[in-house]
Amino acid sequence: MSVLTVTQAVAWAQTLGLPRLEAQVLLLHSLGRAPHDRAWLLAHSDDALDAAVQATFETHTQRRLNTEPVAYITGQKEFFGLTLQVDQRVLDPRADTETLVEWALSCLADTPSPDVVDLGTGSGAIALAIKHTRPDAQVSAVDASADALAVASANAERLALPVDFHHGSWFAPLNNRAFDAIVSNPPYVASDDEHLAALKHEPLSALASGVDGLDDVRTIVREATQHLKSNGWLLLEHGYDQAHAVQTLLGNQGFVNVQSRPDLAGILRCTGGQWPTVK
Repeated sequence: MSVLTVTQAVAWAQTLGLPRLEAQVLLLHSLGRAPHDRAWLLAHSDDALDAAVQATFETHTQRRLNTEPVAYITGQKEFFGLTLQVDQRVLDPRADTETLVEWALSCLADTPSPDVVDLGTGSGAIALAIKHTRPDAQVSAVDASADALAVASANAERLALPVDFHHGSWFAPLNNRAFDAIVSNPPYVASDDEHLAALKHEPLSALASGVDGLDDVRTIVREATQHLKSNGWLLLEHGYDQAHAVQTLLGNQGFVNVQSRPDLAGILRCTGGQWPTVK
């Protein structure tokens, strides 16, 4: 390929099917610049790319066209105002998950020094966002993957956000602790879902959960009752068509104030309930 200018490189990636924003972010990464520095691209639109930079950009573009998340290529993702380091050991944090964080924070607004646990923390996104916004919160995070915990712990250390990490399956490493809020973005994709093919670069164990995608949700709903304080909340992210099923699970388990919240696209993406006062 002949030498391209900055503008030509972005246009080339677009002709292959990349959205303009993704092409710009990948080019900035190839140039060693910050992902938000799009003003630099405009100011240097006619600059010719160095051969090594162009080759790197071409490689990044092909990786993205092979459905690899941009976050894995750049090694970082913005979430709730925090820059997280991510790779293939953890899920790529989605903006829709910020809905879960916002809901948790609203539930805890009147609780001083709340005890919170994030189940299946992955990169640590939810736990770290809550700790960053509520420094007085006692935040714990659990993951069955030691690799994921390594990523989350590194993010916590780099961001100077103290979170108590635990290795194990759901509530197993928490003993008899009780919390004001339990939050989780668990696996919720059906094991035979056709969409998994497009998520081949992300860890399957963090995505799929049984025939209907709700095996892990059922476990969490059932066991959460032993780990919630009076009036504590269980808040779960789930699939685009699972709100009614999760509401039913919560209601059948004895939760009250069961409700769902929409994501950025208006889809009911999170469902939660409150554990009634212990008499």
